[in-house]
Amino acid sequence: MTSPAELYSQARNRRAYPVLAEFASAAAFPLDDFQREACQALESGSSVLVCAPTGAGKTIVGEFAIQLGRHQQRKCFYTTPIKALSNQKYHDLVRVYGSEQVGLLTGDNSINGDAPIVVMTTEVLRNMLYVGSQALLGLGYVVMDEVHYLADRFRGAVWEEVIIHLPESVVLVSLSATVSNAEEFGDWLVTVRGATQVVVSEHRPVPLWQHMLVGKRLFDLFAAPDDSSERSLATKVNPQLLRHTVEALRRVSTTSYPRSGSRHRHHQGRGGPQHRVRANGIPNRADVIARLDREGLLPTITFIFSRVGCDAAVRQCVRSELRLTDEAGRAEIARIAAERTSKLGAEDLQALGYWEWRDGLMRGFAAHHAGMLPVFKEVVEELFVAGLVKAVFATETLALGINMPARSVVLERLVKFNGEQHADISAGEYTQLTGRAGRRGIDVDGHAVVLWSPEIDPRSVAGLASTRTYPLVSSFKPSYNMAVNLVATIGTSAARALLETSFAQFQTDKSVVGLARQIRRNTEAIAGYTGAMHCDRGDFAEYAQLGEAIKQREKSLSRDSTAQRNARLTTSLEQLRIGDVIGVPGGRRAGLAVVLEAGTEPLREPRPLVLTEDRWAGRLSLADFTDRGGVDVTAICRVTVPHGFNHRSPQQRRDLAASLRTAARGLDRVPQKSGRARSRKPAADDAELARLRAALRSHACHSCPQRDEHASWAWRRAQLQADTDKLQLRVSHRTSSLGREFDQVRAILHARGYLKDSSHHPANNDLESSGSGESSQVTVTNAGRQLSRIWSESDLLVAECLRLGVWDALDAAELAAAVSALLYEPRGSDVTPIPVPSGRLSVALERTAKLWGELNETESERGLSLTKQPDVGFVRPILRWARGESLQRVLQANTEGRWRAESPNAELAAGDFVRWARQVVDLLEQVWAVAPGRSALRDTASAALAAVRRGVLAGRTDVNASIDVADDE
Repeated sequence: MTSPAELYSQARNRRAYPVLAEFASAAAFPLDDFQREACQALESGSSVLVCAPTGAGKTIVGEFAIQLGRHQQRKCFYTTPIKALSNQKYHDLVRVYGSEQVGLLTGDNSINGDAPIVVMTTEVLRNMLYVGSQALLGLGYVVMDEVHYLADRFRGAVWEEVIIHLPESVVLVSLSATVSNAEEFGDWLVTVRGATQVVVSEHRPVPLWQHMLVGKRLFDLFAAPDDSSERSLATKVNPQLLRHTVEALRRVSTTSYPRSGSRHRHHQGRGGPQHRVRANGIPNRADVIARLDREGLLPTITFIFSRVGCDAAVRQCVRSELRLTDEAGRAEIARIAAERTSKLGAEDLQALGYWEWRDGLMRGFAAHHAGMLPVFKEVVEELFVAGLVKAVFATETLALGINMPARSVVLERLVKFNGEQHADISAGEYTQLTGRAGRRGIDVDGHAVVLWSPEIDPRSVAGLASTRTYPLVSSFKPSYNMAVNLVATIGTSAARALLETSFAQFQTDKSVVGLARQIRRNTEAIAGYTGAMHCDRGDFAEYAQLGEAIKQREKSLSRDSTAQRNARLTTSLEQLRIGDVIGVPGGRRAGLAVVLEAGTEPLREPRPLVLTEDRWAGRLSLADFTDRGGVDVTAICRVTVPHGFNHRSPQQRRDLAASLRTAARGLDRVPQKSGRARSRKPAADDAELARLRAALRSHACHSCPQRDEHASWAWRRAQLQADTDKLQLRVSHRTSSLGREFDQVRAILHARGYLKDSSHHPANNDLESSGSGESSQVTVTNAGRQLSRIWSESDLLVAECLRLGVWDALDAAELAAAVSALLYEPRGSDVTPIPVPSGRLSVALERTAKLWGELNETESERGLSLTKQPDVGFVRPILRWARGESLQRVLQANTEGRWRAESPNAELAAGDFVRWARQVVDLLEQVWAVAPGRSALRDTASAALAAVRRGVLAGRTDVNASIDVADDE
């Protein structure tokens, strides 16, 4: 029964927060404390930062902001980091408020943009702010969902730009996953947005239990405490799990190298095919799903950090006898799949693997990754939420806010490729992934299952599972587009000051405090070391400097000697020709060898292919000679190498080795198997080194009986002083670091004609006076205004191509292909060059590459790295598509090149094609918008858009929809 005091408190809250009272009464669940606290702050007029775990219900606060906006007749924008999440949120709000009240603005859709509630990607709002869109009039609330995305190194700056530029009258609702520095982020929001209340909750409304599956057995990760009600607080690793993994590791190690005749028996195991276990101890994926089904833990999402792995998992399950659907469910799946893909032709469906995909759905299995066609992913999401698909194998992109909660989540590995290397996932990533487990209102708890393998230690998993927070670190930095927009809107001085209000600079300035503290401690220690090295005979600091100077001089002479020796060796190796007989001075290949290939390539170390007397064929390097004295390599004699000689043929190697031995008879210069060529050290003849040594010997401290002790303290002092100098350099670089970077960006824009100093000061003078109030003298040129409406990682390179007419002579398909080179990024670092069609397109791409080279050199000189290198990897597919070729033909166009890092010869994934083609459409729309009216390029861009927007890319027809804010002025 509710007490009188509670009744009074409720009545008082209803009077104080009437909109919240109405909102809460209509909610599906009673509001949690953190939701109520945040909503009360909003109704009081404060902005809020809400940090809570995935699935805790943060979006309730955003939805209440919408309710406030409607009550006050003010607009509300709801922003998300990805289009899929925007689309999902749009449909959610349409169900509540109706299609007339809700709009959607993304790079792919423009629906009812003047509605009082508009869902959009954060980039769209950023663009609105820069062009002063009329849509901003009457804006009262902005919800920034997944605001922790500002840490993203590629797109994170957009979030900070929006937060800084929003009008002061706008109330900001920032929704974030739990971060460990929420208060720091909140402090920054207060400095740039005014009153902001920070609300943090670490409570999950649906408890999450942690497990490990070891072979066929499912264990709790943590030991259960005596009080079962405190189970969620357990942090001690289950001792039974530890014992079992030790035994499992022993079994795997004994079966990893089976005896002859028993190869691969361990894959099946004693339990027969229903208990198949892979060589590393991980169960077959179908068996894992079957086990979860028996435990009542479906639906489930299995995270596999590989697209190929996700697709392979579905195939494994389909080949098994496992079926997770009934007859009624299969009928509904077939109906939805057919309905959602009805706009695709039969030929396209065949090319996209529709029937294989549908077969998996009908059995209750599906993959979900960026390589899939977007409509396929949307169907998977719909069927999973409806409970028709029970097992989804996904990459980590699914965890980025898409509403697909599950009963359980499975992690196969705890290592993923981060774009540069394979690295362990962080505690934050683990929390984000496992946070999908547990459906509010459906499940009483959620379950995270990690599959054991020999490289996974349960204690490491426990560390990830018990660390639920991670710091939010800014990735903000000025870009060319940002610079011209800021100069155009507020001037250079104000722009520089504004940049220094960013979260990035806020964090940097705070870190300087710690560095300064360390410098003070080092300085005190240096004073102590100076006293300890005091010598009665003279200045030991001076003596120590002489010793250090001698050491550095010796190193320098050694480096110079090595460099000269290597240069001579390189020259001599480059002069070798096929048939030359040379001597290898030492190592396993010592003796005579005949040159089969010169092995010279521009800008690379020569590596001749040779055949030795003992019939070994392979390439030699500088190390084969420098390690043995570095003598120059010259031809001793010559032998004839047969035309078409194949060094992989044993018979041909045998015959040529015999010829080599015959030619060697009677030679005096056969190198020995051991020994090193001797040479006089250059230090012996160096006058400066001799002078320093003489000064050291004649110094008063040289005869000190405590010289070694004093030298030890001097060495420590020198090391600490060097560290302190580095710290002081870091402090000087960090203070106003963004402002200085902005100055360098501006200097490049000045030099290339995008900014103009009307006072006729040189660009460098302008940099020096950037804080002197002369911002009104810097103006944006016509080229700069063009640049201000180009939103791309290669913004300045795009603008340069437009300004210099690089694309003017191209037809529609060639233009689409040319702009793709400025967008495309290969998924792997190990790529194979792709031939580019000759003619006008080849010329345009060569000019683009040359422009990038010039920009890159300029940026490097100024300590910048802003413009990514063009990549022709998408040129052929988009060219063929824009010329009208079939989807199947385009997806198979990779036979001349590469697509997936995981499988270099695999076909181009449909999802990748659509994603990159849509980015081509976005950039073509920008080219169309900024090209001069009635120009040939504008007409070509319009034709290119029409050529690309067909089939799986059909949709928007309004040529400027993705930059719907650009023509508002």
